[in-house]
Amino acid sequence: MATNRQVVLKSYPVGEPTAANFEIKDAPIPEPADGQILARTIWLSLDPYMRGRMSERKGYADNVKPGQVMVAGTVSQVVKSKNKDFHEGDYVADYAGWQSYSLSNGMGVRKLDPARAPLSTALSVLGMPGMTAWYGLNKIGRPKAGETVVVSAASGAVGSVVGQLARLAGCRAVGIAGGKDKCDYVTGELGFDACVDYKAEGKNLFAAIRAACPKGIDIYFENVGGDILNAVIGQMNDFGRIPLCGMISQYNATELPAGPNWSLLLVKRLLVQGFIVSDHFARMGEFIAEVGPAVQGGKIKYREDVVKGIDKAPEAFMGLLKGKNFGKLLVQVADDPTRK
Repeated sequence: MATNRQVVLKSYPVGEPTAANFEIKDAPIPEPADGQILARTIWLSLDPYMRGRMSERKGYADNVKPGQVMVAGTVSQVVKSKNKDFHEGDYVADYAGWQSYSLSNGMGVRKLDPARAPLSTALSVLGMPGMTAWYGLNKIGRPKAGETVVVSAASGAVGSVVGQLARLAGCRAVGIAGGKDKCDYVTGELGFDACVDYKAEGKNLFAAIRAACPKGIDIYFENVGGDILNAVIGQMNDFGRIPLCGMISQYNATELPAGPNWSLLLVKRLLVQGFIVSDHFARMGEFIAEVGPAVQGGKIKYREDVVKGIDKAPEAFMGLLKGKNFGKLLVQVADDPTRK
C-alpha cells in the first residue's frame, strides 16, 4: 500500500547539518477536503536558504520546527481534486516540502504547461532561482551596457542565470566558482567572459579577480560572502551596486566571522541592498514573460544536478552546502510522465 514518505526535521543542527538532524517517516496519504487538492510530488528543489530555516533564531520567514516536514519548492501532479480551479492530471508548482504527497487549498499554487518548458524548470531557471537572478540583477543592479558584472557561485542555479542575463544586457560577465570543471562550464557552455577559480587561486584571489576585471567592478551579485567578498569589495567602482542575495559561506557558522572593511561602502558610494525574492513573487508573470522566451530560444542555458529518491534528500542537501552540486540541485521523487 502506498504511503506518504516524508523527511522531517528531527533536531536543529549546530554548525553543519548531519544525517541525525533528519528523520524519514511514512504517513498515510491524506484525503482532500472540500476546496483542497491532493498532489503527488515529482520534483523537489534543494536550496541553500533551507539551512537558515533549520534554526531557533528568528529569520525572514517561519522556521521549520522539529517534527515538521522540511520546507521546499515542488512540482507535482494533481491526483485528486475537490477544488474547481484544479483538475486531476494538472501539473502544479507549489511549496509542498520534502514529502511524496501534499494537500493544498490552491492558494499560491501555479499551474504548469509541460509543452512550454520541462516541468523541472519551474524549480530552476523559470522558477525561484531564475527569478532571484532576474530581480536582483535588473531591479537592484540596474546593469548598463559596457559595465562589468561579477557573480559568485557562478555555476549555480542563481549565478548562472545572472551572468547570462548580464551578457544579454551588453555587460562583461565574470563568474567566480570552485573548480576547473565549473569554471570551464561557466565560460564555455554559459558564455561568461571569464571565470575565476577561487579554490585554485587561494591567496591570489584578489589579483585573479583584478585580471578578469581590468576596468573594475560595477555590479557584484553576492551569493557567498567570506573571502570572496573581501577580494571583490576593494575592486568595486564608485557608485557600484551589490545585490545581496546570499552568504552561503556563513550558513553553517556558529559565530559570525569578521567582515570586510565596510568603510569602503562609504568611500565608493556603493549601493548594497539585501533582498528576499519571495517578497516579489507578484512579479512572477513579468519574469516569465521576459525570461521564458530566452530560455525557450536557447539564449539562456541551464544545468540540473538530479538525485533520485526522496530518501537521498538529506545527503544531497548536506552536499549542497559544501558546493558538491553542479547546477540546480533537484530530487526526483517520482517518475515524470512528461519526460521520455
